Amino acid sequence: MDRKILICTVIALIAIISVGSASAGWFDFLTGGNEHAPDELITCVAAHGEEPEFGFDPMHGWGYHDSGTDPLIQSTVLKRNADNEFVNDLATDYEISSDLKTYTVTIRDDVKFTDGSQLTAKDVAFSYNTAKEFGEGADLTHMEEAKADGDNVVFTLDQPDSTFINKLTDVGIVPEATYDNATYGQNPIGSGPYKLAQWDKGQQFILEKNPDYYGEEPYFNKITNLFLDPDAAFAAVKNGDVDIAEVAVAYADEEIDGYHMEYFDSIDVRGVSLPTTMDEGETSEDGIAIGNNVTGDPAVRQALAIGIDREDLIDGALNGYGNVSYTGVADQLPWAFDAGYKDGQVDQAKAILEQAGWKDTDGDGIREKDGQKAEFTVYYKASAVERQAIAVTLAEQAKELGIEITPKGASWDEIDPDKYSQGVVWGFGSADPYSIEHQYGSDVACVGYDNPGNLKDAAVDALIDQAMDQPADSSYSTWRQAAKQATSHNSFLWIGTMDYTYFVSDDLDISNSTHLIYPHGGDIWGNIYDWKRLDTNETA
Repeated sequence: MDRKILICTVIALIAIISVGSASAGWFDFLTGGNEHAPDELITCVAAHGEEPEFGFDPMHGWGYHDSGTDPLIQSTVLKRNADNEFVNDLATDYEISSDLKTYTVTIRDDVKFTDGSQLTAKDVAFSYNTAKEFGEGADLTHMEEAKADGDNVVFTLDQPDSTFINKLTDVGIVPEATYDNATYGQNPIGSGPYKLAQWDKGQQFILEKNPDYYGEEPYFNKITNLFLDPDAAFAAVKNGDVDIAEVAVAYADEEIDGYHMEYFDSIDVRGVSLPTTMDEGETSEDGIAIGNNVTGDPAVRQALAIGIDREDLIDGALNGYGNVSYTGVADQLPWAFDAGYKDGQVDQAKAILEQAGWKDTDGDGIREKDGQKAEFTVYYKASAVERQAIAVTLAEQAKELGIEITPKGASWDEIDPDKYSQGVVWGFGSADPYSIEHQYGSDVACVGYDNPGNLKDAAVDALIDQAMDQPADSSYSTWRQAAKQATSHNSFLWIGTMDYTYFVSDDLDISNSTHLIYPHGGDIWGNIYDWKRLDTNETA
């Protein structure tokens, strides 16, 4: 059976089960039935679709995903526009010192929290200092402190950092006077366009428009977002229970009355980490084994890089909804570059393996060298259908080269003990170039989820340091050089960026022309101010 058909068939079977369990009565219980006012939305979107463990608390990462997902309930210092440019939110102006170690931001004086108190520079400083202390969202590694000075907030860094401006989009602001770590997530006080009206744990959250919001007023008075897995979300669309839902790419070609499919390019890239060192008993600070005696051979990594067919993989694993990536840097980003090679070169890949001593001497189709079979595991998050499809398809293609890859679905807790010694399907995608440090920097090698391939290249490190010490715009060429040097080691087998696919009600306009760049995790809410209901005389 064709691989694409097989994958879609498996997902379809899951969907049938989901449709059965996601009955109309259950959705009616959550949403009050299919009928709702024109100025109300019922959604299920991934950016806010997974229930936050600590509630709606930016200090615990709510609203943050790589390049800053709009938290809706809270304001941020800066935002991004449709051209991926920084624009003011709470800020009215900002200055960056010539040594790139001090960022001074002026905060507007007309903003109130939903409890009626005024938002000040002190609240901004408190939020950043607390976020750094907790370390669960924005990467504030280089921030020494944030300090209020009148209407200004002065961010002092411990080293030059041209990327810090990105962090000014990443932290939702909370009130210093009333913030309580134990309770805030359940009862958040913010200053964003919406406020939390209800949270039914395990089911949904409901937002209502903030009447005191200082910015552009959104059309929709109420948003109900359901916590559903992709298959149940598809069932909700088929039942007509939601206005918009993100669905697995396997469903993207379906036709459903009353809905149309909208899909968006993203900078959200998928790649498989490949340990670059041999297994010599090395462990991380957490005692996790490092190294692999197959992928530790550069010839194996190079053969995979040029031998697999990414276009075929995107067509099969992502149903064609994605774009090939050789580098892990999406084409929309200013530090993108050409990898300098093409894939699908099976014969050349085989020759590389042969020359390196990897030969199939026993005729079983799998190469070996010095008694070591060319085999390893590639883990994927079990609940991520597209990662499973990538791992399975990659295994099929690798076998043609004489490499045995075993796909294995697991939870992150189950993957952790092997994340530095086996392959893992990862997702990345940030408009902040500092992500290159996380992927390749020697100082973060095998720390948490950073640099799982254990790449250590002094030239890469030097270029990263150089880029950090340059003004943002002029640093992009240096970031490009750093990423290009790093990718030459193939510590990641980059596959491609994925599209985000949504079924949208035909009477809903989500303003495609103003949608923001989609980072890892997506951010469909980023232009909520431009959404509206069509063909209705009702007003918000």
